Amino acid sequence: MQNLDYLKEINMSVTVCNAEGKIIYMNDKSKKTFSSDGGEHLIGKSVYDCHSQLSTEKIQFLMNTNSSNIYTIEKKGERKMIIQTPYYISGILSGLVEFSFVLPSNIPHFDRD
Repeated sequence: MQNLDYLKEINMSVTVCNAEGKIIYMNDKSKKTFSSDGGEHLIGKSVYDCHSQLSTEKIQFLMNTNSSNIYTIEKKGERKMIIQTPYYISGILSGLVEFSFVLPSNIPHFDRD
């Protein structure tokens, strides 16, 4: 995988798995979000072990159909945007990336029509 140093300390969780569902990258925020002990042990594990059967089916559907899953959640008093989308290298499905970031309570909206 390419050098992803620019994502290491970005203010959002970035988690990447390969086409088989093996976690191959987590930035610092992702490790902190998904583990209380630094999260390094999650790299190399199956993303499917961290999700319910319904979520596993959704992840497989996204990769099989080149679809994205975009939604919001509320957790510990923070509203978050979640984006899960497949990624490709040289036109070949290579896995799924998940971005998760906190949405400010007063997020501005601009019409650009």
